[in-house]
Amino acid sequence: MEQISWSDFEKVMIVAGTILRAEPFPEARKPAYKIWVDFGPYGERKTSAQVTRLYTLEMLIGRQIIGIINFPEKQIGPFRSEFLLSGFETEEGVVLAGLERPVPNGTRLS
Repeated sequence: MEQISWSDFEKVMIVAGTILRAEPFPEARKPAYKIWVDFGPYGERKTSAQVTRLYTLEMLIGRQIIGIINFPEKQIGPFRSEFLLSGFETEEGVVLAGLERPVPNGTRLS
């Protein structure tokens, strides 16, 4: 496993946000949703996430998540992803990374 320096880690903007909206993404090659998240002072951002096996659209709304907001945008079919939604790959599907208790949107992981 390659090690990184503390200064490398400090460059990654890992922040809390709340899912505002989620929609089906039928154009995606693999089953996915379009998701919009409020990151407080960093604004609202959207992404595509392959979390359809474990989460319904209704389960996602209002959920606080952990996002990486300073990767370059990525074109996914007709949709532009603006952040990376963090989660863990399991045999059952992707389990979203979450918080033990609510924090203000935009709070940075430390």
